[in-house]
Amino acid sequence: MTHFGIISPAAVGHLNPMTTLGRELKRRGHRVTLIGAPFGKSKALAAGLDFWVIGESEFPSDRTVERYAKLGQLTGLDALAYNLSLVKEDAAMILRETPAAAKAAGVDAFLIDQVSYEGITVAQYLDLPYITACTGVMLNREYTIPPFFTSWNYNPAWWARLRNRYGYAKSDRIGKPVMEVIDEFRKEWKLPIYSHPEQAYSKLAQLSPQPAEFEFPRSALPKFFHFTGPYYNQASREPVAFPWEKLTGQPLIYASMGTLQNRLIEIFQSIAEACVGLDAQLAISLGGAGKPESLPKLPGSPLVVGYAPQLELLQKAAVAITHAGMNTALESLSNGVPMVAIPITNDQPGVAARVAWTGAGEVVPLPSLDVPKLRTAIQRVLTQDSYKKNASRLQEAIALAGGVSRAADIIEQAISTGKPVLSANR
Repeated sequence: MTHFGIISPAAVGHLNPMTTLGRELKRRGHRVTLIGAPFGKSKALAAGLDFWVIGESEFPSDRTVERYAKLGQLTGLDALAYNLSLVKEDAAMILRETPAAAKAAGVDAFLIDQVSYEGITVAQYLDLPYITACTGVMLNREYTIPPFFTSWNYNPAWWARLRNRYGYAKSDRIGKPVMEVIDEFRKEWKLPIYSHPEQAYSKLAQLSPQPAEFEFPRSALPKFFHFTGPYYNQASREPVAFPWEKLTGQPLIYASMGTLQNRLIEIFQSIAEACVGLDAQLAISLGGAGKPESLPKLPGSPLVVGYAPQLELLQKAAVAITHAGMNTALESLSNGVPMVAIPITNDQPGVAARVAWTGAGEVVPLPSLDVPKLRTAIQRVLTQDSYKKNASRLQEAIALAGGVSRAADIIEQAISTGKPVLSANR
């Protein structure tokens, strides 16, 4: 059996799918250790994984919470730039401390979030095999595909490819400080310097929790890239109380702006006002950003909770109003729930663009958000059959993709053979 080390950003949207993968590998007899800052400990233990702390002095849990609280107040490129400043700090700490931690823990192989180029660098330095897994929009570049942080729709026209090239160049400029920190270690460790992290992604297997049907048309993915469907399991998450007795039996609209960009109270106010008068019940999750009593009274008196058992609520929902984080989008589609997306930053515009492209929902861009536009979008998604049909189509695609079980099969084959695992669709 293999001892897997997991390297992932210390954010719920990354930790949930990565620890779910880890839980499945542990169920199969492997040992799995999440190596990370203290914030990740509860997630690891909830999934039944071992945890090896690093960055304890620099990044105690309360500091991590404070950093994410500030991020939650920002939008657009400001939020993206601030998030990258956090990534830069995290990357330096991971590069300094993870090699010794992995050796002490006795790790044999790594499962690394695709965004963690520093984690890939550690694996290469230790000369250990590794698998890369996407937890958001895949970062593999093709100039026919818009950059992850844009809301641009897919278009194969020449002008769209030119637009996309411009977007990728802008992304490189924004991310340059992070790359410089990592490249300092790569030079010291005598590792090759890459023009883009994609060149360092696993050559054994690359995993995406999307079904292929929820991705723009691709033509240049490596032969060992796998669309497996999402990684979630309620048993791997911390239990969350919810007042189920307060559900009225009306069609349920579930609203969540995630666990990071969730402190823009005016968005919750707009959502509540937009739902007034609809034949539906609105339930709002604050994503851990605060307590319901800290909010001003919202129009229509929706059911508001600090944190919600999202997987269970989506089983009952008719519509999800979401920031378009990849996890929430895929969990909604896994239940055949269409969406109204209000993307804020990071890869959320890219996820929202895919929601619109597949016909599984409507998108209301944050800069143009107002109550009439939002109410119109919610009414459409709630009443027009096409949205539900497209969400159900993607639900079927997810069911056929294999999910966490298929992803674990691929990981085991790659590590046991030391050879690339080719996609059956190629």
